Amino acid sequence: MLTKEEEAFIQFWEKNSVQQKHSTRPFMIGLSAGFVLGISLIAVVFSGWYERANMVANSRLSSVVFLLAILGISFFMAFMYRKFRWETNEQRYRELLARKKSHEKNNR
Repeated sequence: MLTKEEEAFIQFWEKNSVQQKHSTRPFMIGLSAGFVLGISLIAVVFSGWYERANMVANSRLSSVVFLLAILGISFFMAFMYRKFRWETNEQRYRELLARKKSHEKNNR
């Protein structure tokens, strides 16, 4: 037996699964998480808590390359988060449909 919440999710996902696959909201959440990771990485590098690593980073690493790497990581995290959310919802939808079908089959 499915709850009202599960039935509502099935109806929602049947209507919006394609739209959710290309939604910008999960992408923006993942992008902000990537930027937080990048900002924390910058804070660690520039805090100077490990001087030798800081000296090596300043002598061998270009700031432009470093910022491009952070942008790349941020966009990758955004893409993967959106994909992960969609796959999670799709899996839940399929499990609920299978449970609904099984319940209907057992009640016959």
